[in-house]
Amino acid sequence: MTSLKMPSVLVESPNTVYDGDFIEANYRYTSNRVTQKDGIFQVKPVEENIKIRTGRKLNKLGVMLVGWGGNNGSTLTAAIEAHKHKVTWNTKRGLKKPDWFGSLTQSSTVNIGYDSTDGSPVYVPFKDVLPTVDPEEILVDGWDISSADLNQAVRRAAVLDVNLQDKLEPFLKDFQPRPSVYKEKFIAQNQRERADNVLPGSDASMVDRLRADIREMKRRSDLVVVVWTANTESLCPVLQGVHDTADNLLRAIQEGHADISPSVLFAVAAILEKCPFINGSPQNTFVPGVTELAAREGSWIAGDDFKTGQTRMKSVLVDFLVGCGIKPVAIASYNHLGNNDGRNLHSKPQFEAKRVSKTNVIDDIVVSNSILYQPGEKVDHTVVIEYLPYLGDSKRAMDEYTSEIMMGGLNTIVLHNVCEDSLLAAPVILDLVVLVELASRIAFQTQHSSPDWLPFTSELGVLSYMFKAPVVPQGGNIVNALSKQRACIINLMRACIGLPPEHHIDLESKVHSSLFRKP
Repeated sequence: MTSLKMPSVLVESPNTVYDGDFIEANYRYTSNRVTQKDGIFQVKPVEENIKIRTGRKLNKLGVMLVGWGGNNGSTLTAAIEAHKHKVTWNTKRGLKKPDWFGSLTQSSTVNIGYDSTDGSPVYVPFKDVLPTVDPEEILVDGWDISSADLNQAVRRAAVLDVNLQDKLEPFLKDFQPRPSVYKEKFIAQNQRERADNVLPGSDASMVDRLRADIREMKRRSDLVVVVWTANTESLCPVLQGVHDTADNLLRAIQEGHADISPSVLFAVAAILEKCPFINGSPQNTFVPGVTELAAREGSWIAGDDFKTGQTRMKSVLVDFLVGCGIKPVAIASYNHLGNNDGRNLHSKPQFEAKRVSKTNVIDDIVVSNSILYQPGEKVDHTVVIEYLPYLGDSKRAMDEYTSEIMMGGLNTIVLHNVCEDSLLAAPVILDLVVLVELASRIAFQTQHSSPDWLPFTSELGVLSYMFKAPVVPQGGNIVNALSKQRACIINLMRACIGLPPEHHIDLESKVHSSLFRKP
């Protein structure tokens, strides 16, 4: 553990106690239980008094990236090193310095109340609400099927300005990816030429090697988080007796069953080492055996598929339209890009996994409005991804949203988005590992629970904001609308310091001031 970090936000309340190594909050959690009878919705408000304890001592955080030498992994590592060494570089728009624009934890703010003198809203950096890890303190390591060091990987990716690449070379050239798992059955054939750094042997021996790599990182860290940021795999057939239970899965690995994907091997290795595993690609890594194993071992999993540009916008726009009472009926999403992710997705089996995660992102939003949509009704939704090598990491996304409006009318919205794909993904990876580290210091207790403090469930659904296809506990509710996902994280952090959810009612400015006590 690192040294005790003093909080930037201090709550003066009998419900919030700063006790040595912890912040402890007595929190009243409220919800509503609804029953329907004879067309009447009967609503019963319920509440639970919950104690929330947050450790103030930060973990020394180690991050191990699967696909470290890919565009996302190399860009994230370069950004951390640029911050650590205060690197600046010249561009045609002037002198630039490192930033974390696009990061929820590093570049967004949270409202904590209203100024006691003039009543104006007060915002603080997200990272200051609770003690969080400084990105410059993160240790990075990982695996890749390519032997290129991180300096070569950054130049191959061609995401960052050349001037910046040159300045980072002394800091990146000694980062060497560890050999990774390579199975041609699950990755596009066009990746074969990159695969010069692969593990030999059986599945069981590879899991043993991955676990040894993780243990080596654990000797340098208090907490190791493993992140899959490698290429999308083809969907894995979920077979009875193979993927359905934890014991069957472990047995299948020992027996070398052909339908065990590389991402499953990494997930199993991380789980057995009690390390959180994050799946940043859309393949079905979290087969039932993996989720059962995570619950049994007390390890966390989170995923699937980083939500960045086009899909994040979709989860905003569809939520906005449905919330306005407008009915989206057809969505066409077209992408073309030239990086290695696009090259891999040019293969049909890998694209199918991506198509599923990108099209399912609006399902819960549609289900939420029974006025607009009949039970089982779907939006006509298609996704196309084309590989155009010349564009490199510069992704072009074009979307057309057609909606029904009043009295048989139609409304069409067309969006065109151009961005460096990895410069959107890298901050998401950073947010995930920072929030996982924070989650490792949060525990809960109620009058109904045991005297022990209980952690989050093994599926970290609180991180849904960062994923196209969030993994939630069985029986849990999948939420894709971005505003709700962000509110979940913000309100959880507020709860940890004893503040109620942010309700945005702001009655002080909407009713007679005599109703409220003067500050």
